[in-house]
Amino acid sequence: MADVVVVDDSQFMRVQIRDLLEKGGHTVIDEASNGNEAVTTVLETEPDVVTMDVKMPGMDGIEAVEHIMERQPTPVLMLSRYTEDGAETTFEALDAGAVDFLRKPGGEVSTGLVQYADELVEKIDVVADANVQSVQSPENASTPTPTPETTDGWENPPTLVIAASTGGPSVVESILGALPDGLGLRVLVVQHMPAQFTDRFAERLDSVSQLHVHEAAENDHVEPGDALVARGGSHLEVREENGSALRVTLTGAEPVHNVRPAADLTLKTVAEVASKPLVGVVVSGMGQDAAAGLKRLSEAGGKVIAQHPETARISGMPSRAIEADAVDDICPPEEIPARIVEHIEG
Repeated sequence: MADVVVVDDSQFMRVQIRDLLEKGGHTVIDEASNGNEAVTTVLETEPDVVTMDVKMPGMDGIEAVEHIMERQPTPVLMLSRYTEDGAETTFEALDAGAVDFLRKPGGEVSTGLVQYADELVEKIDVVADANVQSVQSPENASTPTPTPETTDGWENPPTLVIAASTGGPSVVESILGALPDGLGLRVLVVQHMPAQFTDRFAERLDSVSQLHVHEAAENDHVEPGDALVARGGSHLEVREENGSALRVTLTGAEPVHNVRPAADLTLKTVAEVASKPLVGVVVSGMGQDAAAGLKRLSEAGGKVIAQHPETARISGMPSRAIEADAVDDICPPEEIPARIVEHIEG
């Protein structure tokens, strides 16, 4: 169980969070009501995890995360509201070094946070094990190592599937941002993330990438030069290949490995439907999602790349894929784009 510092400008919320965490077996060793107090408290108490509110007077949560990561790297769980502004600031906090985020109910209704008690306790368990020493600065993440240029003209358009969970968003951004124009890739991204955030994540990917990126919709299709982000709360499956396009469907089937979307389902259908060349990539995340699907992709003649577990915030997903003997390359994030190009060229 973890020693936690709770940061929120609302005393009511601090009391509620403390109560839920302590009932879940964690220990709240201190509290802070703003970013300045948060930084000082973390330096003094050296907690295992910090829960951080985003909007606070004075130094806000994002700036506090930046200071903490510079001075005393500590796993941080952001508490964010389900609003457009909340989604954007959540991604800014992840860029600053926060490990993960949890939806925060609006208002100060005592029952509001209670319904998230189990998820809050579970998130603390996951975040406490994060490798915060692997954090890239936002500057490095936005200017990844360039990859070789290539041109269109494949016999079949190549298909790339990227699977990610906790700690994955910044890695996915760096990979797509480094892929050169003209590859003709059809890309599917499965990032474990709530529905209210996947559309904004797709917009961010679109802004950093040469690809045209959007959140997947029912009966959508992905052409060369396009990327689809699986919608939170729905599985993304490839239904058919029609010329250069892959047509997809969204389903509300039961979660797989307790997640929906599940990368295993996307990878399985890609392996069954899409023409080669096929490349699968798995990066930071908890659990075993993607391992079985990547094995299927490999058996179908695809190539598989795993982020080196030592460089991942959460090593579970890449480690499980490696253990399943589904991986051709194991490398740090900055090398993944070049490996993708090598595999589709080779």
